[in-house]
Amino acid sequence: MDSHTNKLYHLHGCDSRQILENYFSGKPEMVFGDDSLKFPIENLTKTFKSGHIKGDILIDLSHGSLVHHLYSACEFFKNIIVLKIQDRCILELKRWVDTRTGAFHWGHAAQLHADVEGKSDKIEDKEGKVRSALQHVVKCDLEKENITEPIDLPPADCIISAWLLDYICKDQDDYVRYLRKFSNLLKPGGHFIIIGSLNATYITAGKDRIYLFKYDEEFARKALAGEGFVIDRWEVKKRTNVSDLIDYKAVIFIAAHKEK
Repeated sequence: MDSHTNKLYHLHGCDSRQILENYFSGKPEMVFGDDSLKFPIENLTKTFKSGHIKGDILIDLSHGSLVHHLYSACEFFKNIIVLKIQDRCILELKRWVDTRTGAFHWGHAAQLHADVEGKSDKIEDKEGKVRSALQHVVKCDLEKENITEPIDLPPADCIISAWLLDYICKDQDDYVRYLRKFSNLLKPGGHFIIIGSLNATYITAGKDRIYLFKYDEEFARKALAGEGFVIDRWEVKKRTNVSDLIDYKAVIFIAAHKEK
């Protein structure tokens, strides 16, 4: 492959640990914290606190080995099922769940959650709840009709998808196709939460440049409406940090429900 060609995440893979270090760590030089950590955490907390998104099953379909977007969710669902397309992401997650040496440190995200919720004394409880919730991590193949074959998942009350659609879609048709696939995992009336980056074309992980699907607010609205979703919450935060590691213009948070 030409070194100047952006790699495709789900075909060529990427260094999931480097993604965490570059874009989600608590290091002082990590400039993306307001967009990648604080913005989703605040919006997820507000969304779940409203009390109408809860139930038995939440499915997480997110890129890499992210954990921080599930801190709020674990209070409202009996079971969280995490679907991953790459083995290395599963290994990275399990390293954290099992508190093994070398696991990525998410303490800064737990602290941020505790601060947002006003429960700074509950950080260890919060991390324990998330670890307990992450016992169901399943490999999936997004190109199969049943993406978790041979396992048949029960319909979910809610799906969270953080940045995955940005990584796996080559064009608008792909976005709609995957949106429909994810939607098929939901109960009628189920909720769909999407976190993404607007108008991005690439992200850097180590020596690799990964292709990102470029889309805007108008397209996202049309795609969701076309698949029968009603939007309940729509938040956009314009980018203020400066870095050439990634070229997004804003981050977006969408909470929607599927019409019955």
